[in-house]
Amino acid sequence: MKRCIALLGLCALCLPHVTAHAQSPGSSAVPFLLIAPGARASGMGESFVSIADDATATYWNPAGTAFQNCTRIALMHANWLPQLASDLYYDYATAIHPIKDIGTVGLAVTYINLGEQSITGEDSPEVLGTFNSNEFAIAGTFGIKVGGNSSVGVGLKLIRSNLAPEVNNTTQKGDGSASTFAIDLGYLHRNLFIDRLNLGINLANIGPKITYIDAAQADPLPTNLRFGLSYQLIKQEFNSLVLATEMDRLLVAQDSDGKALPVYEAIFKAWGDEPISDEMKHMIYNFGAEYWYNNFVALRAGYHYDQDGRVKYVTFGAGLKYSSLNLDFGYVSAGEGHPLSDTMRFSLGLNLGCNSN
Repeated sequence: MKRCIALLGLCALCLPHVTAHAQSPGSSAVPFLLIAPGARASGMGESFVSIADDATATYWNPAGTAFQNCTRIALMHANWLPQLASDLYYDYATAIHPIKDIGTVGLAVTYINLGEQSITGEDSPEVLGTFNSNEFAIAGTFGIKVGGNSSVGVGLKLIRSNLAPEVNNTTQKGDGSASTFAIDLGYLHRNLFIDRLNLGINLANIGPKITYIDAAQADPLPTNLRFGLSYQLIKQEFNSLVLATEMDRLLVAQDSDGKALPVYEAIFKAWGDEPISDEMKHMIYNFGAEYWYNNFVALRAGYHYDQDGRVKYVTFGAGLKYSSLNLDFGYVSAGEGHPLSDTMRFSLGLNLGCNSN
């Protein structure tokens, strides 16, 4: 049990979104919802909300699915936090399908395995048993164009957290499992003001608190706002270069008694309790670039900067596209000893019946 708690705390610290102002690390539940799927986006420093042009748009921005004219499937696997433990891993699977004259539907499954934990007594190191911890979410999305260059999207996800079985050897009685739901909202505008400039906005994980023990101890979901711009600097027959930037902010807040506010209050409260200069420090800034040669091989790089959470790292990536198959790789270089260092993501994508946009 102690290992489970420690791992969850470290996961929270390694996901800078969950260390918002007035919130202690880990005060936002189910932080796995903030793990970025897709090796392509990972290689670009996770600045993807204004691009969202592949199957992972179900996570990054459901509005991005509306511009895609074929069935797409994507799978990703990552050994999560390899510096901490060898039995943590993260999987993501998603698919989208356009319906003529209606819109594009999508389905995504996210799963994180937190490994095997030990049950011990409160005052004794004796191992009383073991259990496995995991969390997962199943999401359905829908995207539709609302103009020649703009689209909106919505997602509904069901969330299940299995942190611990029911135990009776502690003063806290109850089951360490819980369920809830959340909604995602997205907007995408292509060719904003000038050709090849895109704007993307995604408000994710809007939902009720998740309850493990009782309602008084319920934890908020990691409601997160993404706002980003991307620009295709080079668009030639054999060469393409896209630059992207993104700002993220966790919208979680507490009242004067330290109790987490409900989401409909926290979305606004999280912005207005400090001077603007301090509020900006709580933003997370992502920068990325993607270069394609002959629409066959891609090179990617990015930078992730979180001043508030003191998390800064460089990312790299590569991709291959052959016929209907995409292979992508992303790598985080966070420095020696950092839990995220050497985190690698591998993605496989399949595009069926695609035509040029």
